Amino acid sequence: MDRFTRNYSILLGIAVIIGLFFWAQSVWQPKVWELDEVLTSDPTLIDYPYQFRVRSFEDGTAVISTPRSFDIPAIRFLEIIHPKLAGKAQDDPEMIAAQQDLIDHQKRAMGLILAQDGVDRVDWQLDTQWLADRGVHR
Repeated sequence: MDRFTRNYSILLGIAVIIGLFFWAQSVWQPKVWELDEVLTSDPTLIDYPYQFRVRSFEDGTAVISTPRSFDIPAIRFLEIIHPKLAGKAQDDPEMIAAQQDLIDHQKRAMGLILAQDGVDRVDWQLDTQWLADRGVHR
């Protein structure tokens, strides 16, 4: 092996090792897994059609996934998980009850996470992948 190929191989190997180190560091998040376990083991949340998940945790702030935002109204999400609501008005009693149920589950998820040691705040992140899997795009 000539000198250039040897040096190139060594540098390439070092770059791969450094890349693997940073990748492993970003994936290794035991606190996120611990917080997520709180949500996935709660009997009230587990029965809801949407599973709230902890996406990240940094500096006391937990980020939880949500199926709604200002861009994607709750009604669009509710029509997916409750097809019988499709086409109903926002002020329909069934739609209002479904919205309240979503609010109650979202508040429960937030309360469970805020009750954990080290968590000072909860932020919400739109679950674009879940929505996209169901044909909803921003």
